[in-house]
Amino acid sequence: MNNLAGKSVLITGASEGIGRALALELAPLGARLALNARSAQRLQATAHDCVALGAEAVALPGDVSQRQDCQGLIAATIERFGRLDVLVNNAGITMWSRFDAVVDFSVFERLMAVNYLGPMWLTAAALPHLKQSRGLIVAIASIAGLTGVPERTGYAASKHAMVGFFESLRIELRGSGVAVSIIAPDFVVSQIHRRAVGPDGKPLGTTPMQESRIMSADECARLTVRAMQRRQRLAILSARGRVGRWARLIAPGMVDRIAQRAIRERH
Repeated sequence: MNNLAGKSVLITGASEGIGRALALELAPLGARLALNARSAQRLQATAHDCVALGAEAVALPGDVSQRQDCQGLIAATIERFGRLDVLVNNAGITMWSRFDAVVDFSVFERLMAVNYLGPMWLTAAALPHLKQSRGLIVAIASIAGLTGVPERTGYAASKHAMVGFFESLRIELRGSGVAVSIIAPDFVVSQIHRRAVGPDGKPLGTTPMQESRIMSADECARLTVRAMQRRQRLAILSARGRVGRWARLIAPGMVDRIAQRAIRERH
């Protein structure tokens, strides 16, 4: 049963990749969409496409690494729709570099600001409204938030922080009616890889991934919406990720080797 019809949903990072695919997946279901990203032009294109699919959608440009923008996003969503039912913390950035090759360590601060502090600030502003609606918080994390991944030290650390925050918050919210769904995709075709930061702190410009061998953003969005409808506690979106989750308990060295091979095969 579709329990998202008429719900007010704020999606960050909605101009491209997983965020855009999520918006387009939710639009035909009757969700009312507040869409956020830094690029106003690309964001407006996503909103236009959602409206064409029958949804009510509004573009709200802003930078989730800024506390004021986070507060403004929640306020604008409430002003437009009168309520907030679902907060989807999707905006993120990534890195590709061995730690011993890094020369610009400010990248670690940027990763934490976008991937962890942004969702934290948004959740802080959204929580009173989500308690009123007995709503849902969705954290688009990563398998890298559940296990170590070579060449992704800063990214994995930021996603571990995100997962730890929302796992802890879920316990605090018990009895409030607010649910927390953590989504852990494997590698997904997304522009985030083309904008990945290298060891010098600058964008790589090209993706290091073999995109034909990884999950599409559309498939990731479909599985994520299914988890949202179920208010699922944790959705690990790949078989490899699900196996690795349990294998860590009995054969952690094997999981390390799998992670190392996965990165090598995707280059």
